[in-house]
Amino acid sequence: MNKSKSPLKQDKLYATKTSALSKFSFNEQVVDVFPDMINRSVPGYQNMVAGIGKIADLLCKQSPVIYDLGCSLGSVSLSIAKATVHKQPRIIGVDNSKAMIERCQQHIDAFSFGHYINLIQGDLVSLSLEPCNMAVLHFTLQFVATEKRQGVINEVYNKLLDKGVFVLSEKVCIANTELDQSLVNLHHEFKRENGYSDLEISQKRTALEDVMKLDTIETHKARLASAGFSKMTVWYQHYNFLSIIAVK
Repeated sequence: MNKSKSPLKQDKLYATKTSALSKFSFNEQVVDVFPDMINRSVPGYQNMVAGIGKIADLLCKQSPVIYDLGCSLGSVSLSIAKATVHKQPRIIGVDNSKAMIERCQQHIDAFSFGHYINLIQGDLVSLSLEPCNMAVLHFTLQFVATEKRQGVINEVYNKLLDKGVFVLSEKVCIANTELDQSLVNLHHEFKRENGYSDLEISQKRTALEDVMKLDTIETHKARLASAGFSKMTVWYQHYNFLSIIAVK
């Protein structure tokens, strides 16, 4: 049960024209508006979050150890905790942003099942996982340096127990330029329908240019296969946002 509820702060970070935009980062300003930002920017976000909880309940055994890698404000961790409360999970949320971790702790403390979640501030690239039953990278890998992504996937695979579950959610690019632009246009229209102006869309895209590097679906699957996964499929997709499930 959620013990408290406060109104969402609206994302207006890019509403004013700025000549010298700073690179996007998960700082205090972003943390303040993150729930509004993510719901208005990522098609199907809440459906994916709810689905990940259901996947955990379906495929994880009793007393599972589950990682939420790049946990931000804990939406995935809370979804898993709620769905698997009868299994007594131990959920470990990791994020490299101090502001995110601090706010996440406040958030999960407001839920009766929040005590199943432990938070760690850490860098995914150097983090050593303990043996686990499930790991989730929910729109996180795209912020890791491209040359370090395989190492992160390898660490997940190596630490997953037999029949362990990996969920990877990412914004992707499409190899075909025409189709890629069509999905980009659909996404921008989605953002307009959610109240973002063309200025906001343009300025945020500029701020993200050197921070969020996208891969194709084929690249993601090739990384998973290289790590050792042989069973994988896309279980959810909305425009150029998708989520892959892989089982060890």
